Amino acid sequence: MNGPHDLGGRHGFGPVVPEPEGTLFHADWEKRVLGMTLAAAALGYWNIDASRHARESLPPAIYYNASYYEIWLRALINILIDAGEVTEAEASTGVSTAPGKRADRKMPASAVPGVLAKGGPADRPGAAPQFAVGDQVRTRNIQPAGHTRLPAYARGRAGIIVAIHGAHVFPDSNAHFAGEAPEPLYTVAFAATELYGADADPTLTVHIEAWEPYLDRA
Repeated sequence: MNGPHDLGGRHGFGPVVPEPEGTLFHADWEKRVLGMTLAAAALGYWNIDASRHARESLPPAIYYNASYYEIWLRALINILIDAGEVTEAEASTGVSTAPGKRADRKMPASAVPGVLAKGGPADRPGAAPQFAVGDQVRTRNIQPAGHTRLPAYARGRAGIIVAIHGAHVFPDSNAHFAGEAPEPLYTVAFAATELYGADADPTLTVHIEAWEPYLDRA
């Protein structure tokens, strides 16, 4: 979807200001949001791609005025309301009026270290890649209503395959619970001038990871 998150190449949002390495949180409530999201995942209502889609589906006026973990929290609330796990009144007041529908799936504190250590590997057995390193490709000019990981600024642009990563879960399908549908994943290099025009720095190259359904031969 062409959501508020897709800001590459847009003006008016100010410079990217790098933070010191190791800066994870800016306030204690952000730690709680991360913990809530991890714990609520045990309920089984979403996967990583569905959660990303929920964040990207927030209205622009909210998304642009929210911090990173506020976006996480707002999306989590929407997911749980849509699932019927909490009511809007409960989310608004922070007071539960009835047990959740899947309270039996709670994650014990003892399980957290293992879950964090495991992460979310997305590599899967899949079809052999149709492109090779060095192939010239062009991304498809897609405008899906649903989730995609192909940035708007890189659609319809010519690049070169520089790495092949095997097959991985295809987010465009997985986000909508239509199956993992593993597809070959590539790193594609683009000249900055190809993405941003003649005024871009001609010495810069931009790399993105792109699934095979995003690509055609140039």
